[in-house]
Amino acid sequence: MKPIVSIIMGSVSDFPIMEEAGKFLEEMGVSFEYNALSAHRTPELVMDFATKAKDRGIKVIIAGAGGAAHLPGVIAAYTSIPVIGVPVKSSNSMDGWDSVLSILQMPAGIPVATVALNGARNAAILSTQIVASSDENLYAKLTTFKESMKKKVIEANEKLQGKS
Repeated sequence: MKPIVSIIMGSVSDFPIMEEAGKFLEEMGVSFEYNALSAHRTPELVMDFATKAKDRGIKVIIAGAGGAAHLPGVIAAYTSIPVIGVPVKSSNSMDGWDSVLSILQMPAGIPVATVALNGARNAAILSTQIVASSDENLYAKLTTFKESMKKKVIEANEKLQGKS
């Protein structure tokens, strides 16, 4: 199956965080791919990736990066496909704030949706919601997923009430 979501990271060291996005997409049956390309070390490859993504059938790009975290913004500059940025708390990070602000503070006209620090799973959920806006089966799966979260909270609350 051709991927419709691309999960890209600035370094393979980001994989343990970004893998959470892949796990959710797999649960939902959304086809995806992984890539590791650096906005700073391989800018030509990033440009090539971004400019050809639509022709390859990609509908959403999840881009994770740590430190200066320019990858999501660079990709968004080269494509009109929705880009969801995942700030990654890396070894050279300023407690993750550098990544958060680098992704969050995009200039007008180059939006990047931004999730929480290390929030790859939420990026996958958002990408699935974007794709599900034109896919009724996927929309139904998401609805079931959200209902199961609601049910877990209600059950946990009931157990807690039984302890008082």
